[in-house]
Amino acid sequence: MALITVKDLAVGYETGIVASDINFEVNTGDYLCIVGENGSGKSTLMKTLLRLQDPIRGEIVTGDGLTRGEIGYLPQQTQIQKDFPASVREVVLSGCQGRLGWRPFYGAFEKQAAQKNMERMGIASLASRSYRELSGGQQQRVLLARALCAAEKVLLLDEPVSGLDPVVTAEMYGLIEKLNREGITIIMISHDISAAIHSASHILHVAKTAWFGTKEDYRSTHIGQRFLGQEGGRT
Repeated sequence: MALITVKDLAVGYETGIVASDINFEVNTGDYLCIVGENGSGKSTLMKTLLRLQDPIRGEIVTGDGLTRGEIGYLPQQTQIQKDFPASVREVVLSGCQGRLGWRPFYGAFEKQAAQKNMERMGIASLASRSYRELSGGQQQRVLLARALCAAEKVLLLDEPVSGLDPVVTAEMYGLIEKLNREGITIIMISHDISAAIHSASHILHVAKTAWFGTKEDYRSTHIGQRFLGQEGGRT
């Protein structure tokens, strides 16, 4: 059974539906990129997948024993978050909060997980640095390490390279690809269609009529060809 199966989903708010008729599934090891026009409902869909808001209709079914605690999330960063006055180690450790239960303090297991994921993201040497003093690329590595502490089965990433320069963007995409090769299932929103095609196994194009399939099939569709031709693949 698929990790996540979405059937006839409509998402939105009390003011109305943002996107509807969404159908797709995610299997273990997939790399799904969610693309579409600005305002098409990509972030709303991700919040619905995370159960942060209810679907307007349709259903989201999880399989293979997947629980909410096995899904890590890297949201778009706000300016307030960029100025968060904590050390790198403290930010990464905070991803372990869901594992504490009734315990008031982090134990050896959580500290080892934080160290492992800082090393994994190449930021162990920054552990004592203030998060707010880091570059944008370093901050994203910290937040990715935090998300890995929260869960290592599925990662949901909302525009993880937004605002980063081309070199740092390429490095971040490389890190995400590496995690996927290690067996982590990736679901990522991206405005960079060219990067999505390069990295992804599957594409979900959120539009008036949503499209889902492999990246190879997406290249041959009218909507895929149109978006790949826009501004060098950026929307």
